[in-house]
Amino acid sequence: MEPASPAPANSAASAKPEADAGAAPPTDADASPAPEPGPQAPVRLARGSERSPKDMAMSLAVLLIPIALLLTFYRLVLDGDKPIAIDPAPTVQEAQQSKLFPVLVAQGLGDDWHTSSATFRRAENGATLRIGYVDPDKDPIQLVQSNVPAATLLPQELSKDAEPIGNFRAQTGVWRLYNARPGERALVLADQSRTVVIVGKTDTDNLESLAGALR
Repeated sequence: MEPASPAPANSAASAKPEADAGAAPPTDADASPAPEPGPQAPVRLARGSERSPKDMAMSLAVLLIPIALLLTFYRLVLDGDKPIAIDPAPTVQEAQQSKLFPVLVAQGLGDDWHTSSATFRRAENGATLRIGYVDPDKDPIQLVQSNVPAATLLPQELSKDAEPIGNFRAQTGVWRLYNARPGERALVLADQSRTVVIVGKTDTDNLESLAGALR
């Protein structure tokens, strides 16, 4: 009787792949889900990296100093605060040539007075010359000359509630001082040919200076 011959060495190895071949392939359900990323911690500057109040003040100074220099140059060199002035001469000449009423012209006002506007308009009831000034206190003043009847002109320029409170004598005659609209004072010179009104929210001294300069 012949002894049994040993099994081939590769028989066991070949059996294992066959067993593995019958196993089910892995599914997605078997894979564990990846953990979701949690909230990231805020990035904080190190103690030495935080800006100190001194650093912030220096940064503001770098911005503000050029602005201050530009404003100074604008105001002092370019006269940025100086009111825009116009030449009223052509408008005054138009009113004089109309010969509708005697026209008064300011003479000798200082350099701190500025003419800001000038208009001459005709209407059915008369013509009106208006010249706007900026006085030394930077307040606006209107010089109104018109042959519109005073009973119509004064309520329009001073309001219906205007009341006379005094007089001012100048080379052109005696002016009456009025309380006009709230905060306004006015000087009025009236005769048969025309009415002259100086009105503005300013000191009475400035109104009287303009009235005294009219010729």
